[in-house]
Amino acid sequence: MSKINITIDGPAAAGKSTIAKIVANHLNYKYLDTGAMYRAVTLYSLNLSESLTESNITDAKINFSESGDVFLNDTNVTKDIRNSEVTNKVSSIASIDFVRDYLVDMQREIAADKGIVMDGRDIGTVVIPDAELKIYLTASPEIRAKRRLIEEARGNNITLDNLIKEIIARDESDMNREHSPLKKADSAIEINTDNMTIDEVASAILNYARERINDNVL
Repeated sequence: MSKINITIDGPAAAGKSTIAKIVANHLNYKYLDTGAMYRAVTLYSLNLSESLTESNITDAKINFSESGDVFLNDTNVTKDIRNSEVTNKVSSIASIDFVRDYLVDMQREIAADKGIVMDGRDIGTVVIPDAELKIYLTASPEIRAKRRLIEEARGNNITLDNLIKEIIARDESDMNREHSPLKKADSAIEINTDNMTIDEVASAILNYARERINDNVL
């Protein structure tokens, strides 16, 4: 069967990673969480005794286990990259040109053989703009904040209102950054997930994917 590449872009906490994993599993495709890659580099930069530079970023070796755990220089950082310090810093780190260049090169190499489901903020616009299926997931800041609270089971007493403010600020930063801003690709299919279950969203994307796979075979 001919394989395609699928991109799933959208703002923070729109459900991209969860949906992408389900879609990849159903199609027996590889899944790449690009957001985790940027978070890993952010954690790396926070742990440095000096500023992050074009020279030392190459020392940040990122790998994924079969189960999806994230490793930074052979250390499992799956939980560490989701802490609030990383969350509040990742957008500014992701806006640095040499950081994006370093990770985009990795991502393109992984996608070269097709059969990849990749999620992020600029996958369909910058990383693999020739992907056969591009999805743009959206949801209101309120819905995304509620999901993030449940997902992370935060124990730091953050309120829903404060988390909504964090998400709105992250959206503004992602959409207005100079290099590879968050935006919907011209050919992307937009899906608002406010009133949809995870299974409903995944099912819709799988239907689109099967159409593209069939078209790719003909």
